Amino acid sequence: MAEPSIVTTASPEALAQHVAAWLTDLAKASTGRFAIALSGGSTPKRLYEILAQEPHKSQFPWDRTHLFWGDERHVPPTDANSNQRMTREALLDHIQIPPQNIHAVPVSGTPEEDAIKYQQDMQTYYGDMELDMARPLFDVVLLGLGENGHTASLFPDTPALEESMAWVAAVTTGVPQPRLTLTYPAIAASRHVAFLVAGASKAAVLKLVLGGDRTQPAARITSIGRITWFIDEAAAA
Repeated sequence: MAEPSIVTTASPEALAQHVAAWLTDLAKASTGRFAIALSGGSTPKRLYEILAQEPHKSQFPWDRTHLFWGDERHVPPTDANSNQRMTREALLDHIQIPPQNIHAVPVSGTPEEDAIKYQQDMQTYYGDMELDMARPLFDVVLLGLGENGHTASLFPDTPALEESMAWVAAVTTGVPQPRLTLTYPAIAASRHVAFLVAGASKAAVLKLVLGGDRTQPAARITSIGRITWFIDEAAAA
């Protein structure tokens, strides 16, 4: 596995603009289906808003792009805390993407039942029941970084951190609301992992993660492809 790379930008806006161009170039250079696992948060939201605008809106191959979510709160898609709702308002309502290419997180059953359903959706897309690390599941996984070291919904001291087989896990302890999250194996099955980190409040935990402190869940992320940290100057301070 290649060593992670770090790209530093002047501001959160510059970060979002840079990642939008990077992601569009990757998608345009790809052939066949292009799968992205989306992230929640304010920095990804701005990225999605930029992708919904020209020139990215018309250049991005939306017709062969498949969108998944790296994590989601177990709430209805109309809920104010729903990552799906945020993505729809920022991006999906403004682009032409086939509805069948949007792989929403199910929230109609229990978190555990819906984790199984979402994994089954991914397996259908992937065409296999087991991950083959020679054949990526995702082209890009977008991730953030919490001040407690979490990424996606991989929170400190939760059972999901130790999941080695399932692709999706329910997180029902240690969080205000139940969530579903990609597991380490599913994230690792990616051509690119892109962390988006902005703001001075992230500087301390970013230093720990980049220093390899494995008590921070984000420090345990791996990829069969490349890991890139897109950070702004405040987070890098």
